[in-house]
Amino acid sequence: MNSPRRSSAEKPMSITEITKRAEEFEYNPFVPLRYWLRTADTLLKEARIYELEGNFQQAYLLYFRHAKLVLEHLQRHPDVRYHENRLALEATERAIPRVLERLEILKPRIVRRYDRYKRLLEEQEAQSRALPLQRGYDHVQGEWSAPGRSKSRTTTSDPALAGLALPVAAGENQDLAVRLAHHEIRRRQTARKASLQAGISSAEEQARRTGGVWRSREQVLPQAPDDNTSKDSGEEDGLQPRLQRIRHLIDRQSGLGDGFEDDGNGQRNLNSRPFKDRIPSRDSSSFQYPDVPRPEAKRYEDWVPTPIPTSSSRAMPSKGILKPPRPPELPPKVDIFSNGISREISPVAYEPGLPAYREALLPPALPMKEPLASASSPAAPQADPQPSDFTFKPSAYLENGTPLRTVFLPPALRSTFLEIAGPNTRRNLETCGVLCGTLISNALFVSRLVVPEQVSTTDTCETVNEKDLFDYCDAEDLMVLGWIHTHPSQTCFMSSRDLHTHSGYQVMLPESIAIVCAPSKSPSWGIFRLTDPPGLKSILNCHEQGLFHPHAETHIYTDALRPGHVFEAKGLQFEVADLRPRR
Repeated sequence: MNSPRRSSAEKPMSITEITKRAEEFEYNPFVPLRYWLRTADTLLKEARIYELEGNFQQAYLLYFRHAKLVLEHLQRHPDVRYHENRLALEATERAIPRVLERLEILKPRIVRRYDRYKRLLEEQEAQSRALPLQRGYDHVQGEWSAPGRSKSRTTTSDPALAGLALPVAAGENQDLAVRLAHHEIRRRQTARKASLQAGISSAEEQARRTGGVWRSREQVLPQAPDDNTSKDSGEEDGLQPRLQRIRHLIDRQSGLGDGFEDDGNGQRNLNSRPFKDRIPSRDSSSFQYPDVPRPEAKRYEDWVPTPIPTSSSRAMPSKGILKPPRPPELPPKVDIFSNGISREISPVAYEPGLPAYREALLPPALPMKEPLASASSPAAPQADPQPSDFTFKPSAYLENGTPLRTVFLPPALRSTFLEIAGPNTRRNLETCGVLCGTLISNALFVSRLVVPEQVSTTDTCETVNEKDLFDYCDAEDLMVLGWIHTHPSQTCFMSSRDLHTHSGYQVMLPESIAIVCAPSKSPSWGIFRLTDPPGLKSILNCHEQGLFHPHAETHIYTDALRPGHVFEAKGLQFEVADLRPRR
């Protein structure tokens, strides 16, 4: 896999721009309320993940869209008149106070980032006017620019302006996507299990996260002074003033102050005591340090070179420096250059002041050679990637130009589902499953195949007890990303019933996909989505109830895999949850 290169990202958006874009969604009151309630729940899950990954701009957009959908549209939905739907809406409305609180927390962060972007642009323009013909450093683009070179100011490579996440292409970084998904999904599962072991329900956990009980690290750690805040503003909440106060308190307790005392009004006055009186005496301390004697200074006339003692002399002089003694005599050696005849080699006599040399010196032994690591040897383990370090770029677009986030799908999921559906397929009955997963680094990962309770016929498969299905997804913190079903005896296509079923999924999430498996036909499978426009709007406005009925529009659905926003990522793991009652 080639290492991704950092590319330009869009400039930061202002609060006005974000809210305007958040309002750009089409609300259709003829879509059943249950679909809109699931849409609101999906928006909330996405916003939480984006916020945890540090994408405050996208989190603010989704929080705002959630609040607008619930407060302005769903309260006037025609289905609210039914008691069951009213209770479901009230449960959704209970999240509104937490959503508004998150909007208030994220707003100043977005404003600071946008203001800094504008300020750097103004500085760049000022430098350009002052030095129009000189080559200078571009503080916004982060590089040196040549005279007369024009640049687009809608993009920037400065992490402070465009965010710290590295935009990467999904198709070229599937190995990275798999590693990222495995690491992040394991981490979330571990955190969820720890919460359950602590007796914290999933609902309470989400309430704490969005309600500020479990604050983000930016709120817990001391905040650095803002660029717009003057250093002389008098704020004492920074880390440096706290350290100074602690240091001053320690000095006062130990009696080693800096010579100043606080007069109670925030002023520091010089102590009236003399400085020598403020130093604690040795007698007043509870710990006595031993006196270390000073070494005596040597006089030059006391240093006299002493002769080297003989082997018989063992007396040590009182002054002077000793030269090293005579080395011991060497043992006899065997000459290996004498054709096998051993003879003793007498050691060379030692003469003081002269270097000692020996004849027939042998070369030193060579060190043992170590084999080089082969290409098949395991490489050093790589560090787990973090979701906040990367962001996957959109891999496709709707017909109206809306970008679609990438959906990573495990290649083995289809074969596993066909094994589960095997008994129904042999009886010519359809089987359906729900594709669940999560959002990581602006991409959607299918990590769970859920088989809900269902009623099957030769041409249809209807999910029953949808509340149990969505309760399971909420408990496992899963998003619904699409569905999969079989055509035991038909070809691989989207029937009119399939189109109406999938419209509900695509209303909840534009990237939702429908997988059709036709094991007895060729092609035996396909991945589809509704076009928008005209497909989605055409199906939502259709009120026909027949099993097979035609639609006037053409090109209602399209392939989502070749080309499209779906990638089968080799090695991506998934789990299976069968919610059907045991017989």
